[in-house]
Amino acid sequence: MKYVDEFRNPELARALLAEIRQTVTRPWVLMEICGGHTHAIMKNGLDQLLPREIELVHGPGCPVCVTPVEAIDRAVAIASRPEVIFASFGDMLRVPGSGSDLFKARSAGADVRMVYSPLEALALARKHPDREVVFFGVGFETTAPGNALALLQARREGLANFSMLASHYLVAPAMRALLASPANRVQGYLAAGHVCTVMGWQEYVAIAGEFRVPIVATGFEVLDILSGILMVVRQLEAGRHAVENGYGRSVSQEGNREAQARLREAFVVADRTWRGIGVLPRSGLAIREELAAYDAEKKFAVSGLVAAESPLCESGSILQGLKKPNSCPAFGRECTPEHPLGATMVSGEGACAAYYRYQRGRNG
Repeated sequence: MKYVDEFRNPELARALLAEIRQTVTRPWVLMEICGGHTHAIMKNGLDQLLPREIELVHGPGCPVCVTPVEAIDRAVAIASRPEVIFASFGDMLRVPGSGSDLFKARSAGADVRMVYSPLEALALARKHPDREVVFFGVGFETTAPGNALALLQARREGLANFSMLASHYLVAPAMRALLASPANRVQGYLAAGHVCTVMGWQEYVAIAGEFRVPIVATGFEVLDILSGILMVVRQLEAGRHAVENGYGRSVSQEGNREAQARLREAFVVADRTWRGIGVLPRSGLAIREELAAYDAEKKFAVSGLVAAESPLCESGSILQGLKKPNSCPAFGRECTPEHPLGATMVSGEGACAAYYRYQRGRNG
């Protein structure tokens, strides 16, 4: 497959690993922001193949993982109403709230349906004009443009029975917040290539300069990740701190301007609560007031719901790169994919799920 197979070449991977070993002279802590990177690293054993001087820690770039408990509780409360058809991506169904999840709500009789696109939720609203169709709009800048289009299309069609429970997050503010923390360990970033495809990489320049950390936009195949690590290590060893594009076949400096325009049309930047981390200023997207009729949080008056994370769950420390999943006392015991305490164990991009599935990670 073009643009895939050539980035899985074993000989080139070995050559990159050899170059990384030759380049590194001292310990460095690198964070891969995206959970997709984490799973690719663990699946391919890259954490074990890299020299011991390089420690990879895992960041808050899994949208399912950072969706807070109260957002799940709001989703369950809305889905449990008899007039509602609640549509969601499948990876949100088993994310635990404070006392339930969407899968349990469906088992109890709620009309919860798994969809693969917000357009499917719009189709449900057209098909069932006598029901309220609510779509759980979750994600970073990657899924947010599609969700924005769904809101704008609903307004164009006058679909009064469609609304969205929005839980959208922005990556750059989280990167900045981690670096500003007194507990920060991150010395270089592997930035999420798909986010950069939408947003470009210009917004990272100020972060790299202010905190003196190299940031490299990186793809998701083995050679992408190894190349990104090499680019970061070269900068660290040379005392440089710039933004570099290691995913040129998809990422440009300006990003996808059409997608960005749709984001601005449907959403405004807002403070957001990140699961296990807390409120980060201007780190999310909220539905614009002009589209308030399609905002499920307002439509069903659930904004007042608040909840707390399980005291046994250490996902906040894991999402900040302060701990590894297998250092959590509950990992693989009280917390498993079948009975997760936190979203990092149940999400397909979660760091805990990656460690549990592949049982690797020497730095835990």
